[in-house]
Amino acid sequence: MSKSDTPSETAPGVRLDVWLWATRFFKTRALAKRAVESGRIVLNTQAVAKPGKTVRIGDRLRIARGEEIFEVDVRGLTEQRGAAAIAQTHYAETAESQAARAAAQERRKNEAAGYTRPASKPDKRARRLIRALGDIDMS
Repeated sequence: MSKSDTPSETAPGVRLDVWLWATRFFKTRALAKRAVESGRIVLNTQAVAKPGKTVRIGDRLRIARGEEIFEVDVRGLTEQRGAAAIAQTHYAETAESQAARAAAQERRKNEAAGYTRPASKPDKRARRLIRALGDIDMS
């Protein structure tokens, strides 16, 4: 067995962008590709820059999607997008990731607790006042 024939390199794999799309982390494959290219995906502690990188069973992914960060272990490979229940069988989210996402969601909920939306859009007079306030110099 040569160096290039290590078991991890010969194991079957799937393109990263296809796997992210098929497991429903992103709505379209183009969005998955853009996330990989912008560095929001980490594969086994290394940032991935190419969407063609191969994902294998046992790999760990850190996926940043909006304000949420998922840390998942790859449990299965798929190239077809199917039902959400089936897609969730192809990965397992770590307990730390679930706890961190729950804490972040609670924090966002508490930050928005004191905010109440206005009943309607500002009228013409209110818009003028808002614009006038924007012109005030803060020095």
